[in-house]
Amino acid sequence: MSSNHCQEMRLLVQADVDGELQAAEAARVADHLESCVECARLQQRLLALSDTLRRKLPKHRAPDHLRQAVRAQLPGARAGRQAARRWPAGLAAAMVGMAASLALFAVLPMRGVDGMQDWVVAAHVRALQPQHLLDVASTDRHTVKPWFAGRLSFSPPVRDLATDGFPLIGARLDSLPGSEAAVLVYRRREHVINLFVWPASAEEATTEGSRDGYNFVHWAADGMTFWAVSDLNARELLEFAGRVR
Repeated sequence: MSSNHCQEMRLLVQADVDGELQAAEAARVADHLESCVECARLQQRLLALSDTLRRKLPKHRAPDHLRQAVRAQLPGARAGRQAARRWPAGLAAAMVGMAASLALFAVLPMRGVDGMQDWVVAAHVRALQPQHLLDVASTDRHTVKPWFAGRLSFSPPVRDLATDGFPLIGARLDSLPGSEAAVLVYRRREHVINLFVWPASAEEATTEGSRDGYNFVHWAADGMTFWAVSDLNARELLEFAGRVR
């Protein structure tokens, strides 16, 4: 099974667990899971997490201002009884999504660098979904670096590595436990490399490894923490990290 095919399927598996797929796509996922052990394991982990969230998350009544704001967005033509009937389901969906996002901070491990491995890989996978990869698309570091000004409390280093075979394609902002992160996005052939950068809070050892089929390299330098994540092979990702340094 090709890595590109499995990368696409991992995104579809996540959508399938969330009940977002049409019947044809769900059937594609089911066929793939019968022959791919790694993707089947991913599905089992996601299902277990979903079950944990359903069982352990507390239930809260939405505050009045949120209820009023949601009601205000409902179609005005039938705002009476129909709006009232539609309200509970809409609120429930919104609250479940909000609670699930918050619950991940409690469910996923947070053990310094070890815990952050899971977070950056999850952020990398999330960014590969359509319309999530770039907030600013540019190959020019003189466009990308100023874009962060006013959006972050720090200025990440931005390097042009096109001559080394790792062209910059843009950047975005991301949120990780304890910090907002600048994310510089590079390419190596058909592979996307997300480079997460934020201020280092303490001395950190260089680490490398893999999670769910994605490789990562972590280091700290000049007061910044760096995490490079990609499905690129480990040797070339280490080469990329060396070029960034």
